[in-house]
Parts: sequence; C-alpha cells; structure tokens
Amino acid sequence: MACAGHLVLLLLLLPTSMAWGPIPFLSHKGIGEACEGHSECQSHCCVTNSLNPRTFCTSRTIFLKCLSWQKPNSHTCSEHSECQSNCCVTTNDSMKMFCKPKTIFLQCIPWRKPNGHDCTDHTECRSQCCIMPNEVSHHRCIPRSGLLAQCLPM
Repeated sequence: MACAGHLVLLLLLLPTSMAWGPIPFLSHKGIGEACEGHSECQSHCCVTNSLNPRTFCTSRTIFLKCLSWQKPNSHTCSEHSECQSNCCVTTNDSMKMFCKPKTIFLQCIPWRKPNGHDCTDHTECRSQCCIMPNEVSHHRCIPRSGLLAQCLPM
C-alpha cells in the first residue's frame, strides 16, 4: 500500500515538473571530437588544431589557457599570431610571408636584400644602407664603409 502511495505522489508531481520545460541537454564531448563552441567540450576548449579550419575539442595548457593550433616554421602566414614562433616575416624577395624562428635574442627579423639589390629604404637592406651610388643609378643596398661603419657612398 505504501508503494502505491508513492506511485500516486510521483504521478501527481509529474505534470508540475513537465511545466518547467525541457531540461537542456549538455553535450560534453571528449578531446578530438568536432565542436562549434567551448560549452560543448569537457575541457571547455573548442579550437582549430591543424591547418584544417574545423574546430575540435582540445585540452587546455598547464596554465588552463585555451590556445588554437599554430603553424610550425616554414608555413605561409599573414600575421605573427598564426605561428608557433610568433614570427611571420618575408624570407626572400618574393614578399611572401612565412613562419620563421626568432633569433637567439628573441627578435623577429625579416629577410633583407643583399648588397647590390635595388631598394627604396634603409630597412630593406641587410647592411641597413640604401643609397644612390651615383647620379645615374637607382638606389641600391651597399655595404657600410669607413671607420665607424657609416652609410656612405663609395
């Protein structure tokens, strides 16, 4: 009889619990599963993890950061943040941008033109020296000269 009483009580409570509306289904996907938002993942981290633009559930860093995959050195890029090295620069005179490692002093240095190449600004040259060697020629990258290694015409 007590069992029947509990059953009746449950049946009476059922319509009121249904009035609250459907309970949202939270999907907690595992690492490597495709996702569209952070809330879908157990790690709460949904980012790209390869050159593929699709997003996947990914583990967080030891500092609990949710980081997108970044391109290794020699991949094409358009900005520093795309690269693991955080360095996206031109590597030759084609002006294409590539991920490149930083120097030992953590500098991100772009490719510069060797001596003899046409230039428009000092920053384009390895020697940091772009001048017109004479009145009839174009501006060219030239080596620095003199006792103080200045940018002087030869």
